[in-house]
Amino acid sequence: MIKGLGGFGDMAKMMKAAKEMQDRMAQVQASLDTITVTGESGAGLVKATATAKGELTALDIDPSIFVPSEKEVVEDLILAAIKDAQRKAQDRMQSEMARVTQELGLPADMKLPF
Repeated sequence: MIKGLGGFGDMAKMMKAAKEMQDRMAQVQASLDTITVTGESGAGLVKATATAKGELTALDIDPSIFVPSEKEVVEDLILAAIKDAQRKAQDRMQSEMARVTQELGLPADMKLPF
């Protein structure tokens, strides 16, 4: 604590730490747009790629599954791949946020506001 400032020295230190955390969280949020994950279904016949924020960016479907009588199967595979990509995106986002909290010396179970 700085002499003559009473509790304000601690407050300034706390405000600096909060600003550092805010800046670091903004960096991580920006990086989540560049991190991609790929979800799969049907043993890789359908692949969905998404950013770590969960935005679907690509869909790859093996042409061998395009049989008109199996339309519902294809739809189910597509949905499963998208859900898998979204789950992986959520896991990756949580992993990145946990890394930030650890780097900042915060409790591992602390939830950041995202």
